[in-house]
Amino acid sequence: MSLSINTEFKISIAENLDLETFDFTIPNDYIGIRTDIALAEIISDLSRSKLTNWLKEGHILINQKIVKPKDKISGGEQVVITPPFSEESQAFSPENIKLNIVYEDDQVIVINKAAGLVVHPGAGNWSGTLLNGLLYHYPELTNVPRAGIVHRLDKDTTGLMVVARTLNAQISLVQQLQVRSVSRIYRAFVEGYPFKEGIINKKIGRDPHNRTKMITLEHGGREAITRYRVLKQFDKICYIECKLETGRTHQIRVHMKDKGFPLIGDPVYGTKKINYQPEVVDAIEQLARQALHAIKLSFIHPTTNEVLSFKTRMADDMRNLLAALSFNEQLDAEDWDDEDDNNWEIIYAYDKD
Repeated sequence: MSLSINTEFKISIAENLDLETFDFTIPNDYIGIRTDIALAEIISDLSRSKLTNWLKEGHILINQKIVKPKDKISGGEQVVITPPFSEESQAFSPENIKLNIVYEDDQVIVINKAAGLVVHPGAGNWSGTLLNGLLYHYPELTNVPRAGIVHRLDKDTTGLMVVARTLNAQISLVQQLQVRSVSRIYRAFVEGYPFKEGIINKKIGRDPHNRTKMITLEHGGREAITRYRVLKQFDKICYIECKLETGRTHQIRVHMKDKGFPLIGDPVYGTKKINYQPEVVDAIEQLARQALHAIKLSFIHPTTNEVLSFKTRMADDMRNLLAALSFNEQLDAEDWDDEDDNNWEIIYAYDKD
């Protein structure tokens, strides 16, 4: 029988890398819970496997003793963590990484993220991230949690992101995300022949058999809602637009796979079909990633209350795929979203060289 954990008590290791040790008291909410599970719930930015290793290696002491990961919590235990930081200690170091800045003022920064750029440091990616680049170009972000990052794009997803430049701006943007007033619209290529438009409302959680993947769940998981509509149907491949109502990990990729229309080129949730025209196969091979681009972004400015709306040119590798599918016809993909919008919010372009 699983036990319900209901506590807001959280600790971030990454945000306090300057501390040599961390100490806290485990709340009574975790009585009866395994030690490794309790720690994974409390420490929000480290995996359960890493915490388990730290327990075994003595980097985490419970009541001044080394305990087993499976030992149960009695409540009120004193925890002292001495992180064995090595490369992790460089996670929040400034790095001169080229960033495509679409817009900036004293409160917010809008970025057009390139493919291959990890947003936040983590296992296997402790440097070379968007966060490292932000700290280099905007040193004041050392005073803002997570260098102002309030939402993420997958490593190989391209497109628009907003970053807070002040703590107040971060609080405002997080609140907007929570009440779903931030509008995020994506372009994607998927396999098959989806209906003209639809709403996918299926909860998403981690795959219990592969913790690096997400799946749709009937029970458990977190609410996830994606709206999509067809922009152009090609032979065996469809060009679609998606609007996020929520922002779960891999949401569009998981939802479209669940509907039977996985994203083209997706190395995790897609297929390896090659029964397309040679020009299309070549474009997919050059893409070498999931065909997903965050093309439009809209939010309320934290201090002026003005609605800021941005639109970016779709990434070149996806435009190459579009050209291959359309046999280089003069298709102006950027204008299609103005046709028959129904209840879709129209977001105007903001151009900046």
